[in-house]
Amino acid sequence: MSERLEIGYIPLLDAAPVIIAEEIGFAREEGLELAFHREPSWSALRDKLAFGKIDAAHMLSPVPVAMSMGLGGLASAIDALQILSVNGTVVGVSREIAARMHARGLTRDAMAAAAVGRALIDVHRQPLKVGVPFPFSMHAELLYYWLGALGLQAPQQLVVRTVPPPQMPAALEAGEIDAFCVGEPWGSIAVERGLAEIVLPGCAIWRFAPEKVLAVRRSFTDEAPGRLASLMRAVWRAGRWLADPAHHMTTAEILAQPRYLDVSAETLERGLSGRLVVSSAGEIRRIDRFLMFADGAAQFPWRSQAVWMATRLAERLGLDRSEAAEVARRTFRADLYRANLADIGADLPGASEKVEGALESITPVASSTGRLFLGPDSFFDGRIFDPSLTE
Repeated sequence: MSERLEIGYIPLLDAAPVIIAEEIGFAREEGLELAFHREPSWSALRDKLAFGKIDAAHMLSPVPVAMSMGLGGLASAIDALQILSVNGTVVGVSREIAARMHARGLTRDAMAAAAVGRALIDVHRQPLKVGVPFPFSMHAELLYYWLGALGLQAPQQLVVRTVPPPQMPAALEAGEIDAFCVGEPWGSIAVERGLAEIVLPGCAIWRFAPEKVLAVRRSFTDEAPGRLASLMRAVWRAGRWLADPAHHMTTAEILAQPRYLDVSAETLERGLSGRLVVSSAGEIRRIDRFLMFADGAAQFPWRSQAVWMATRLAERLGLDRSEAAEVARRTFRADLYRANLADIGADLPGASEKVEGALESITPVASSTGRLFLGPDSFFDGRIFDPSLTE
């Protein structure tokens, strides 16, 4: 008899690993039944996880770090067991702002983050109202990093509004925001409705940004190690299955069901394959490595990525960087990833931290099998982040 686990998620393309783990049968092979709870907002999902209403969650990668740091009014020890998805976000602007950017010679290069950012800064006539799904999100961190590196004080010179992903198109239409950073398919839906233009994929800012994690309460980690290991194995196998382009249409059709995302399979398939329609004129941009589920150790919870998030939060909020870094290292559970996935074929990196932003091309690295290649992880401005330098 299968053990039932309650899983929370937000209707986004990158919820695919947990949904596919159930739908394709990987959970059943591990003796699990996954029961899904579609939540209306990240705050609702966070609260349900913290208070034990669900067992695990498809979660924004900075949220476990922020909660473990005591931020957001809900301090709780949360573990990020593995990465569910890398990249998969888009930056969009209203059609009015897009027209102004084009008048200034907006580049057609989908990865030209510096040029696009300068054009956006040049044309906005008042504090830019930007929608992000949650204050503690990779969406917010990418925006702040990008615009801050180009000379705009971020977030100080922005009006940042929290908008649940499915509501992002409506917020743009109502004039509540001028621009957004959101996960697919909601950027594409804003374009389909004639409301927005996608000007940049998030991966143009950071080529390898950990977007969502599989998160659990630390008490669950401690009290149910067997179920935890089974869940991790099922989701890991689902990630590998999703990485095969031959499975994109099947995945899109599953996710399109009303009980999951309730969005057209065609729109979802484009996001999975990185073929984005970026304007109402039907312009298509093909984005390499737009959304990743497994390749290049995409599922591994690099502690250095957690430290990057924690130190950025600490700097903005005036907290101690070194203390924040240590909390973050305890939150991204590379130790559990190694313990629970080694025996099913996961290629384990030789280290649990790395210098972030240093790789410009596909690079071989030390690993348990000797066959691991990491892909580009550079930041658009060429900076690197060394997690050992957090004092």
